Amino acid sequence: MIFEKVLDTINRHNLIEKGDKIVLGISGGPDSVCLLHILNRLKEQFDIEIYAAHLNHQIRGIEAQKDALYVTRLCEEMGIKYFVRSIDVPKYCQENKLSIEDGARKLRYEMFFEIMQRTHANKIAIAHNVNDQAETILMRIMRGTGLHGLRGIEYIRDNVIIRPILDIERSEIESYCEQYNLNPRIDQTNLDPIYTRNKIRLKLLPYMQENFNSNVTKAIVRMSSSIKEDSDYIESKALMKFEEICLISDDSIDIPIDLFVDLHNSIKYRVLRYAIKYVLGDTNFIDQKHILEIIELEPEKKVGKKLNLPRGLFVYRKKNSIIITIKEIVSEEIEFCYNVPKNGFVKIKELGTLVETETMSIEKYNLTKNEHKGDKWFDVDKIKGDLNVRSRRPGDKINISVGNKKLKNLFIDMKIPKEERSKIPIIADNEDVLCVGTYRVSEMFKVDESTKEVLKVCFKKL
Repeated sequence: MIFEKVLDTINRHNLIEKGDKIVLGISGGPDSVCLLHILNRLKEQFDIEIYAAHLNHQIRGIEAQKDALYVTRLCEEMGIKYFVRSIDVPKYCQENKLSIEDGARKLRYEMFFEIMQRTHANKIAIAHNVNDQAETILMRIMRGTGLHGLRGIEYIRDNVIIRPILDIERSEIESYCEQYNLNPRIDQTNLDPIYTRNKIRLKLLPYMQENFNSNVTKAIVRMSSSIKEDSDYIESKALMKFEEICLISDDSIDIPIDLFVDLHNSIKYRVLRYAIKYVLGDTNFIDQKHILEIIELEPEKKVGKKLNLPRGLFVYRKKNSIIITIKEIVSEEIEFCYNVPKNGFVKIKELGTLVETETMSIEKYNLTKNEHKGDKWFDVDKIKGDLNVRSRRPGDKINISVGNKKLKNLFIDMKIPKEERSKIPIIADNEDVLCVGTYRVSEMFKVDESTKEVLKVCFKKL
């Protein structure tokens, strides 16, 4: 009965194809032993190769060693190639500030993928069952998951990770193991309600079954299946939008803010998840709270902000976009200083910019001032000493209508990102700042009724 149900799951979800090479994660417990036995029975039918992978977490002392010996013996009896590894998981979790559950999971999957690469396998089989599905959904609800999390565990992920016994209940698995005298190992830590999943399994679900619905596990899984259908439709629309608006490079995604803000929130969340998945390869350890933190970068006042998310993910709010990347963007200060002639030009090679100047009479100024709106005009007699075009310096100020203002505060008010500020050319005389690029002109040097000579300054890109 179970064998047929698993075969049906495999066929319905196209989990296994002829010639597949499968790394199977085996703990020695009922679930993974049952899966190993069933796949071994299907070996000839699907012409598959199986590689069993066992990790000793060094949590249970001699019992963990007995698990490894059991897996070794079982695989040898079945003629299955196997890999056994021992890692001090508690030490690793302490050093990396991870919970035992998260750290053990991370190390297991790293081992699975490493073995998959070594054996040239193309699939990883995990022994999640119906009860695991219900427990996972409840865990995600308590973490505040969205619709995507309520889908629960997927039958297949990224065309690599497969879960052939996801439709089988734990009681059925135990009966199967008894029927074939497999004598799986029982991990006593699964009976200790100190871990979140164990609390759900041993306390919450039994309470719900006794007080609310005796078939609550099936009800939760049924809800998940229904949600998947709606979610699949929304996902397809979100993927289209992701491909339409996002600018993709090797290790980052650039999301234009003007196109992003108008999206419905349900599409926004998914566009961000697609972006994160592209950059990291998956969205493991990225929760809904992290997605909401990115959404909070939308307002213009957030320009220049940066988020540090799990797994070395960086999110930057730029002037026109949100950038999601695994490379930290380091702001490099550009320094330059050039003498500016009062008639002529100077090249700022660091910026690829040309500064052109012309000194003229007030009469010519009155005739030509409206010809080029981008030009800047200054009273020549108010300039003290030589003119320079340079990068900003600490303490720089500019005179505006309400008095002097520090350039640092000016840049903040104008929402200019930090990494762009050193690229703005500052024109100054021996004492004061005349102008800040094309952004602002000092009130001290403006042309007025007493002006006799005018200096025209024009910025052009080379």
